[in-house]
Amino acid sequence: MGTEEAREAAAASLRALSHAFAAHDLADGTLASIMETANELARQVDQTPIRDRLALMSRPDGSILGGRGFEDRAVGGLSNPTSVDLEVRYENDEVIANVVLRRAFEGAPGRAHGGIVAAAFDDVTGFVIGKLQEPAFTGELTVRYLAAVPVDEPLEIRARLDNRERRKLLISAELRTGEAVVATCRAIYITVDPSRFAGAPDPR
Repeated sequence: MGTEEAREAAAASLRALSHAFAAHDLADGTLASIMETANELARQVDQTPIRDRLALMSRPDGSILGGRGFEDRAVGGLSNPTSVDLEVRYENDEVIANVVLRRAFEGAPGRAHGGIVAAAFDDVTGFVIGKLQEPAFTGELTVRYLAAVPVDEPLEIRARLDNRERRKLLISAELRTGEAVVATCRAIYITVDPSRFAGAPDPR
């Protein structure tokens, strides 16, 4: 079994290839070579053991709020080759994420796809839940697009907990390019018992 550092490095290389592929016009011979190499690598990978993400995320006390499998998550996991590259830190009561949405996430020319912007908001607001150490699922995510979100430019997302109503956690966030706010988000997370966090649907 490989190390997590090697897995993250390989995932980063695959992301770089994906964005380079989206950004460049390639000759048929190059495309055929990429196809053959990718198919062979996929065949080799499919012959290895299945990765048990739940087991990797579990802690000795049975909780699954962290662990090695956390970086396999969709959208922002460093070990996920299809993810967004997020650099997240905590500053006082806020979660701050720096991100560049590269060319594979382009919607209209020069603009990030609205769906990937919403997904990035979902991932970053989830870090607020991680800071609270309370397992929860996204119940509602509302995004307002105020201006074009550029690709290949540094962006910043800031998120924080605004309030809580029983099981509901009310979180807000905004996305900036420079000083300009180009999108905002309001999210409602529903807290759940840790034993229900993986696998079982939440009866709301």
